[in-house]
Amino acid sequence: MPAKPPPRKSRSRAAREAADAAPHPAHDALPSREDILAFIAREQKDAHERGHDGPLKIGKREIAREFGIRGGQKIALKHLLRDMQDDGAIEKRGRRLHKAGELPPVVLCDITGRDSDGELIATPAEWEGEAGEKPPQILVISRKLKRGEPTPGVGDRALVRCAKMGTHHGKPQYQGRVIKLLSKSRPRVLGIYRTLPSGIGRIEPVDKKRLGDDLDVIRDSSVEVADGDLVSVDILKTGRYGLPRAKIRERLGRVDSEKSIAQIAIMTHGIPDAFSDKVLEQAQKAKPASMRSGSFTREDWRDLPLLTIDPADARDHDDAVHACPDDDEKNKGGHVLTIAIADVAAYVTPGSPMDREALERGNSVYFPGQVVPMLPERISNDLCSLRPLEDRPAMAVRMRINAEGRKIGHSFHRVMMRSAAKLAYPQAQAAIDGQSDETTAPLLDDVLKPLWNAYEALKKARDQRHPLDLDLPERRMVLDAEGRVDRVIVPPRLDAHRLIEEFMILANVAAAETLEDHGQRLIYRAHDEPSVEKLNALAEFLSTLGIKLAKGQVMRPEQFNGILKRVKGSEYENAVNEIILRTQAQAEYVADNYGHFGLNLRRYAHFTSPIRRYADLIVHRALIAALKFGEGALPADAAGDLPEIAARISAAERRAMAAERETTDRLIANHLTGQVGATFEGRIAGVTRSGLFVKLSETGADGFIPISTLGAERFHYDEGKHSLIGGRTGETYQIGDNVEVKLVEARAMAGALRFEMLSDGRKGKASQVSGLRNGARRGNRPPSRGPKKGSKFTKSRKR
Repeated sequence: MPAKPPPRKSRSRAAREAADAAPHPAHDALPSREDILAFIAREQKDAHERGHDGPLKIGKREIAREFGIRGGQKIALKHLLRDMQDDGAIEKRGRRLHKAGELPPVVLCDITGRDSDGELIATPAEWEGEAGEKPPQILVISRKLKRGEPTPGVGDRALVRCAKMGTHHGKPQYQGRVIKLLSKSRPRVLGIYRTLPSGIGRIEPVDKKRLGDDLDVIRDSSVEVADGDLVSVDILKTGRYGLPRAKIRERLGRVDSEKSIAQIAIMTHGIPDAFSDKVLEQAQKAKPASMRSGSFTREDWRDLPLLTIDPADARDHDDAVHACPDDDEKNKGGHVLTIAIADVAAYVTPGSPMDREALERGNSVYFPGQVVPMLPERISNDLCSLRPLEDRPAMAVRMRINAEGRKIGHSFHRVMMRSAAKLAYPQAQAAIDGQSDETTAPLLDDVLKPLWNAYEALKKARDQRHPLDLDLPERRMVLDAEGRVDRVIVPPRLDAHRLIEEFMILANVAAAETLEDHGQRLIYRAHDEPSVEKLNALAEFLSTLGIKLAKGQVMRPEQFNGILKRVKGSEYENAVNEIILRTQAQAEYVADNYGHFGLNLRRYAHFTSPIRRYADLIVHRALIAALKFGEGALPADAAGDLPEIAARISAAERRAMAAERETTDRLIANHLTGQVGATFEGRIAGVTRSGLFVKLSETGADGFIPISTLGAERFHYDEGKHSLIGGRTGETYQIGDNVEVKLVEARAMAGALRFEMLSDGRKGKASQVSGLRNGARRGNRPPSRGPKKGSKFTKSRKR
């Protein structure tokens, strides 16, 4: 079975082309815009009254059914809905439509405070409003709680059923009731302990925006702290006058170490980082899985030489691979691929303490020097980790591909395996490149070379599929013995990395296909196509480069790749890469599939990393249920919970990404505090009305240049060109430009850097800026723009 069946792909593409080429039928045969908006509002209201807790599906199909639209009129409806999106009347989330600027009936919320009457106030955990637009507030109406039900409070996350209660200053107002409390807050405040000259201690809060000025300290002799230590404190009740008082709960370490800086993000985002006694007890009592479980017997694959290929410092290994030529005469030049994945479902049973904790965490969180795991170490690094020469239970998929890399069949198995070896990416690549070591030499001809031969075929299929191909180098921090940043490197992107990536993608597709074929509900990994607004902005920017892209045009990944190829090697390459990246939507987990735009796949699910992602564990359980693989199956009544689970783990993923990003920013800012005054090479990564964002080439650090410091003339912001343009000379700074900057300020706790521009902008003409209406400010950059001679960075670069 092919990874992306061509008939359906061809039909959808043909339909789009026909829709774009055909004249628009008259809209008077269709419902009016007001009728469509009324239908959406009515459906949302009915869902609210029915107590519908999942995402409400209102799309083109539902609208067509409601108004009896058939045949060619559906093309006109498609254009009408697209026009309504362009005008901002409706918004699209996945394949669902709703009135623009309004919340769906059920919202994942964070409870952020109380109003003057003491009622709770909540805001959406996810909000996609205009830049700078604040999310709407929801007044949470209290209700009578059942016995033992926890009381919602500030800092909690909850599912809230909400309803629009009118408007205020043109914005919708909402009331809601908590359907389900997802997590209780853990009120921990972080700060830096400072000793004043008088000997009195003060706490400088990390989150000054929320907590304001310093806190007075009540010392506890049981907690030893020194000036500059990061501490966790309890804020005590205070009077009307004087500083708030705080009691030190815990010393977390020196503020400049990776451990402490990561702890700031962990506490700020409420990431669970300590397992309960019940969870640890369940993990410790777990025994190695056996060949037989109840009436089910695993297949014995222990003689198959599966390999794990991971980063050199990986502590858990959840996937192993094998390939060999297909001996079927009908598939000449084909290959048989085997991917075995750790059988986490054998140890983490639905509804158990370990399962509930894994759902709460959603995924493992990776910091430069540590990991906050989804599962206890006994499970993740021991019983489930596919260690070499040790028996391990696995969920495996065996796939047949033809000489062109197209999947022509697959089957899933629950097995017992034994990894033949543990390899690092550079180690496996070196063996293929002719530099084997004592581990890889015996595996080269019979195991490694067949893997690479299969990968060569998969590359052909990938090229035919045309996934989005952005050039996004990944940087990695190297820490010293004290946990401080020593240097930042860009590891080489090897064929070994790409091989594992292609094997895993194919296994994920096979999992989704199998579950759909068996009518089994699952959680998909979905990635929506870019919004009309973002595509229109991209078209406007590309037009300034002489690249035509019709507004409202339906885009496929292949077309984005064509644009990237067209500008490759030009002065605009960086800018176009940056803008196309920003045009893309964010991937998410959903129970109702709408495809994966970036990978150009109709169906896709995460199957290959159940040690670190809860979504993969759900897919494993679904496969066990569908294929009758014994214990650990997804419960029969779990289908209704999947939309909520998908929303929770999507939110947990974004939480992890934010924590990882903030930790990186703080570590880099701390690393650069001693280099204030040094000059750096970088690239303009963002342009706003207030200035420029610059990403440094060496470290990937991001910093800001205020528009007021740019130059001795008035600069205008051109949103379409993503540029700041001098009103007198036309001097232009555009996204993607390579520049040289001087570091003038580094604030470690805020993770913020401020630069001064040293490079001249692009030459232009004053006429270029006529008619700009997006605001402007006068700069006052000093005339000297050359690099600071003898700076630390300049000297090290010369070496």
